[in-house]
Amino acid sequence: MDKRELRKGSLLVIAGVAGVLVVLAVIGLVVVYTGGYNVAATEQHTSFTRWAFDTTLRNSVRNRASGTTAPEGATPEMIAAGGTEYKATCQHCHAGPGVERAEWASGMRPRPPHLAEVADEWKLEEVHWIAKHGIRLTGMPAFGPSHDDRTLWNIALFVKRLPAMTPEEYAATGEPASEGSSHGENAH
Repeated sequence: MDKRELRKGSLLVIAGVAGVLVVLAVIGLVVVYTGGYNVAATEQHTSFTRWAFDTTLRNSVRNRASGTTAPEGATPEMIAAGGTEYKATCQHCHAGPGVERAEWASGMRPRPPHLAEVADEWKLEEVHWIAKHGIRLTGMPAFGPSHDDRTLWNIALFVKRLPAMTPEEYAATGEPASEGSSHGENAH
């Protein structure tokens, strides 16, 4: 095969790839402009959409949290403070040992995970990053603008302890927040 035939073959491959990309872009625009994708929270995501979102979420959090350094030496006071904040700001969506999520949170898509069941799947730094920055299109708010970093680390430390807690230990950890607490107006 001479150079001319090789160049012609390369141009055909490039043109084919470009053509496929144009067709995909047109399909994407048709879906966007016609409202072809059902955004109702009463419907489950398709398997592909769920996989794509979960994979993107995990990789994004892992990459962005990799530069975060956890504080040294968690104390019982830090964990108890995290428990108080968790019960005030997180429990209604993420539940707790022996406590179900609020009924309204069950209608969210994606459904908020029970953190007592999945906290082991995340590193402490990743839990902190999620609490601080939130996750778009999930209902998970960014608590960084309304909570200081120490409070967010306390919450993350508490979340990492959830899988090992019994319902009795969970009930005894932290106290319900008072009206004058730092998160009173910002609870979501």
